[in-house]
Amino acid sequence: MTKILFLDLDGTLLNDQKEISEGNRKAIVQALHAGHKVVISTGRALSSAIELAERLNFTMEGCYVISYNGGCIYDIYRKEIVYQQTIPLEYVRYLLDIAHKMGIHAQTYSDTAVISEQDNENLHQYCRNTHMTFEITKDACAALPHPPCKVLIVDYQNRKPLEYYQETIAEWAKGKVDTYFSCDQLLEVVPPSVSKGNAIRILCEHLNIPMDSTISAGDAENDISMLQTTHVSVVMKNAAPHMYAYSTYITEHDNNHDGIAEVIQRFMLNEAN
Repeated sequence: MTKILFLDLDGTLLNDQKEISEGNRKAIVQALHAGHKVVISTGRALSSAIELAERLNFTMEGCYVISYNGGCIYDIYRKEIVYQQTIPLEYVRYLLDIAHKMGIHAQTYSDTAVISEQDNENLHQYCRNTHMTFEITKDACAALPHPPCKVLIVDYQNRKPLEYYQETIAEWAKGKVDTYFSCDQLLEVVPPSVSKGNAIRILCEHLNIPMDSTISAGDAENDISMLQTTHVSVVMKNAAPHMYAYSTYITEHDNNHDGIAEVIQRFMLNEAN
């Protein structure tokens, strides 16, 4: 029976140096050769996720990417978008303007780059972390070729301003966008109902894979909908303890010690499972 594994990147598939271990790499190839599917599921922009996937040689048939926390599904092998949902440009304008008034960095995305109306260290650090290029513009909405999948609010020094921003837009956001933290430094703003969990259901329907053949692995708050959706829900040993409540299994090894290879061996290649 074909199984499908949904993997968060940072803190899950990747180690603390943002690299994939040889053990994890070999296990993924083994799973793909056995006919299973493997999906990178991330808050990163699609172009960043594709660049990373190609760098990891994650390009075989059966490889997919869920990017923007569920806003876009991409078939890496066929190089085509399976599904995409976007934020209207008038909402993007509002979100950026509120951030500017509050002195907080906000950015959005074209097909190939980060789009920002501010040039600051938060932008530069984000692009270093994700291997993305950026464009500075006076009008982000005018620079976009089409409505984006996400707006990101960033503060690498302090979570409190992001929490204040989230509270400030909460009433306006109802029915327009959803907000949640992917980590303490990044506040995600996405279309309503967009989540990793919803993207899992869409991709499984597209591939005709039953939900009882699904496995997910994650470590952070933006993985919760993914963990709540799949049949097997794996939380990494290195996750914050409050995340353990969302698991059906907690890894014995962390993200620095082949934790995903453990998951693949146990739930995809072990016929007993």
